Amino acid sequence: MNMLKIKVINQSAHELPAYQTPLSAGLDLRAQLSEPVTLAPLQRTLIPTGLFIELPEGYEAQIRPRSGLAFKHGVTVLNSPGTIDADYRGEIKVLLVNLSDTEFVVENGERIAQMIVARHETIEWETAESLSDTQRGAGGYGSTGKK
Repeated sequence: MNMLKIKVINQSAHELPAYQTPLSAGLDLRAQLSEPVTLAPLQRTLIPTGLFIELPEGYEAQIRPRSGLAFKHGVTVLNSPGTIDADYRGEIKVLLVNLSDTEFVVENGERIAQMIVARHETIEWETAESLSDTQRGAGGYGSTGKK
C-alpha cells in the first residue's frame, strides 16, 4: 500500500496523530491546552491542536467527532465534518460543542476528534435544461423509506 506523505509542523507537547488500529480510517487529534477548558451545556469553543499541515492539491482533511466522546459525554464536533483545504496553513483547531446537560472538561492531550485525509474532485458546471430520470426522481428527505 502506498502511503501519502503529509508535511506537518507539530508545536504541541504530544506525539503526532496516529491510527489506533491497522485498519482505522481516522487519526485521533489531541487538545493542546495550557490549562483545562470547561464546556458548559450547549457551549462551543475552538480547541487548538498545535498541528499545522500541508496537504497536496486534490486532498482535504476532514475533522470528525470521536464516537466515544459523543456517546459517553454528548461532546461532538459542531461543523461536522469540518474541512481543511489544501491551501490552509494555519493551526488545526477543533470546534467542540457540549450537547449534554452537564459540564465537560477538556484536558490537555485528550483525544478530541479524528482526522481523515481524503481525495476530492474539482468540478466544472455544465448548464442543462433537464436531468436524467431515476427511480427516486425528486423525492426528498425520507422519501426512499415510504412504500
